[in-house]
Amino acid sequence: MDIFTGPVGSANTLQQIHDYAPTIPPSGLFWTMPLHPDSLQFEFNSARASMHAEGLSVPDAHDLANSLTNGNGLASLGITPIAPVPAMVSFDVEWSGEIDRATVVNDAQNFRGDFIKTGSSIQWSSIQDGFSFQSEAPNPARSLGATIGRERNGVFFAEPDGV
Repeated sequence: MDIFTGPVGSANTLQQIHDYAPTIPPSGLFWTMPLHPDSLQFEFNSARASMHAEGLSVPDAHDLANSLTNGNGLASLGITPIAPVPAMVSFDVEWSGEIDRATVVNDAQNFRGDFIKTGSSIQWSSIQDGFSFQSEAPNPARSLGATIGRERNGVFFAEPDGV
């Protein structure tokens, strides 16, 4: 979750002032963290899902470059090093309203997925020393697009449906 000083929809990293994301582990898998199983409700055939989290500890790395470099910045892009600071985020995400369905199968890459394009909304907040943020109330009409899905890949690709 990020906060920019520029207009909505711009992704100018020089206008970014907060970047909340889990620390990148040695495996290199980023932008993921475990949540309690009760945090997610999923009704695939009804094209509905929700995710709730409260008080997740994540660093605020200030911007994407510092998040990806553990606070070392990117001098070549004029992004100075900024050390991450402790923060907490909370969010409620809702997906609903089937728009379209698609199945993607790529045998050569051991990938199969069933996906549903839906509407979505999110409300989130952050808090840290000296700063807090609360998003506006969710407005599904402002959703640009969302997708829920089920996929199998890698060693799980050959398993039968329903497993």
